[in-house]
Amino acid sequence: MEWLAGRIMLLSGTRRALVAFVAGLIAVFALPPFGIFAAPFLSFPILVWLIDGASGNPDHGVLRRNFPAFLIGWWFGFGYFLGGLWWLGNALLVEADDFAWAVPLAVVGVPAFLAFFYALAAALARILWSDGMGRIAALAFSFGLLEWLRSFVLTGFPWNAIGYAAMPVPLMMQSAAVIGLAGVNMLAVFVFAAPALIGTRKGLGAGLGLAVLLIAAHFGYGFYRLEQPLPPPADPALTVRLVQPLIDQSKKLDDNERAAIFEDHLELTQAPPADGGKRPDIVVWPETAVPFILTENPDALLRISDVLQDGQLLITGAVRAEASGAGQPPRYYNSIYVIDDRGQIVGASDKVHLVPFGEYLPLENLLSTMGLNAVAAAMPGGFSASATRTLLTLPGGKTLYPLICYEAIFPGEIGGDALQGDALLNLTNDAWFGNTPGPYQHFLQARVRSVETGLPLIRDANTGISAVVNGRGEVVTGFPFGTRGFVDTILPGKFSLLISPEEQERNGMLIACLLFGLVVISRVSFILR
Repeated sequence: MEWLAGRIMLLSGTRRALVAFVAGLIAVFALPPFGIFAAPFLSFPILVWLIDGASGNPDHGVLRRNFPAFLIGWWFGFGYFLGGLWWLGNALLVEADDFAWAVPLAVVGVPAFLAFFYALAAALARILWSDGMGRIAALAFSFGLLEWLRSFVLTGFPWNAIGYAAMPVPLMMQSAAVIGLAGVNMLAVFVFAAPALIGTRKGLGAGLGLAVLLIAAHFGYGFYRLEQPLPPPADPALTVRLVQPLIDQSKKLDDNERAAIFEDHLELTQAPPADGGKRPDIVVWPETAVPFILTENPDALLRISDVLQDGQLLITGAVRAEASGAGQPPRYYNSIYVIDDRGQIVGASDKVHLVPFGEYLPLENLLSTMGLNAVAAAMPGGFSASATRTLLTLPGGKTLYPLICYEAIFPGEIGGDALQGDALLNLTNDAWFGNTPGPYQHFLQARVRSVETGLPLIRDANTGISAVVNGRGEVVTGFPFGTRGFVDTILPGKFSLLISPEEQERNGMLIACLLFGLVVISRVSFILR
């Protein structure tokens, strides 16, 4: 191991960049659909050794002196994000005539941009570098800080945060209920990077000992929480039907297919329960399932009322139109409707966090003059974002916290009022990305939101993965990707959290402070030697 560490430290130029890139690619295998937990234990020690060897000229300023580490972090990040996000290009091929030219920007450009966060993390770590366990703490602190920035800079895109590599299954998700995703990000990097100490020997006992302790706590708390009894369903219990229609995205964009798509959803809605049991209280359709402006089609609402039985509710994704001022075009929202058995809309919520370049065009006045449009927008100008999130209160008093599409990847999107509700509701349409890692990655991140809140998750996707998940992130029932049908299940009860999301965030900050304290102590000791 010492021989390997020495060889990697001495790399330079193209070889160093290539090894960093491959190390980033290796880390991707910890993510869905692979879930190989061991992969980062190889990639992060390589990253540590590369940064060990990235010492710049001491006569240069701070920026130039640490630029080699910046480049190492960028190549590592580029490999990680390229391997984890290449499927973004699939969305542009749905309407290839209009957007195929942008495939390189999605497949290469987005990873290249996101790699700058890891580049800054590596450079900051190098500034704080010492020897032994201190440098592992510096890397964990720096990655944690930059992952936090990635969650909100330019509206944020925390997809595939490093912490998810440490949470492939429910047993390993439960730590998020204590320290949140931010805390998991930092401790995951520390543990993944700890084997680097074997190659340099300094701080080996303390560093590996702490890493083993963290792993034991991670698994131990998971065992403890999974052994706790499941809470009973809320009284009265609700039976939920998930409808997964499996409609190709190209058909959803075809005006001639709209009536058939609508009838396909209705057919699955009115089908009798597969086991001859109780009819569902709530039927759930995916994001933008209704292929037209529902409020402008009273016949469609009438058709829904014909299909729903007495007391049943339909929850569906749909585009909502709202009149603007005189002479102004209407505003359109990506919305969720709750419709009762009389065809009346009794609840609605609009999407708050839109996908840039997908649902709206940043700098629209400038970019639209260049002929650019948002990819997934169904109308000129794209969607408008709602200023606030509206909880869905159902007849009978049950409350659902709505998250449309990728809103489920943002822990910060879930406010404290969510804990007063009965479930999270995530409607999405991952058909844009085909049978790629994207839908599997999306599903994992949504499940972790259940763990953080203790709330069951109702997730409905056009092509999958649709599922009902309990508050421990365990799948109660659902569909794999690429299947058509429906499934009925009782909505699980919610767990009483020992630690609120706000306290989880504070615990994450405490971990950052402890790591930084360890960095300072190690750095001072390193300088004084």
